[in-house]
Amino acid sequence: MLLKRDLLEDIKAGKVDLIFRRWNRPTVKPGGTLKTKVGLLAIKAITDMSPDEVTDAEARRAGFKDVPDFRRWLDSMKEGALFQRIEVGYIGEE
Repeated sequence: MLLKRDLLEDIKAGKVDLIFRRWNRPTVKPGGTLKTKVGLLAIKAITDMSPDEVTDAEARRAGFKDVPDFRRWLDSMKEGALFQRIEVGYIGEE
């Protein structure tokens, strides 16, 4: 899973603890970790859902201003058969 540096920094700072992904095949699993440029992330939970179910509170947890801001981002992403809500946390540097 590729994450932009700004998003990684927000996760590290504790500002973001939720990521949304639309893809054909997941590349992370609950309980796993993800090695990134800022350190190791914990993949806490993954939930299959519809983008229409995203709330303003969830959008803010993911670093968006609100649901319309989230929708603009989603519209710029490539299509995928699966949409997931991924809870993450920063573990630390390796």
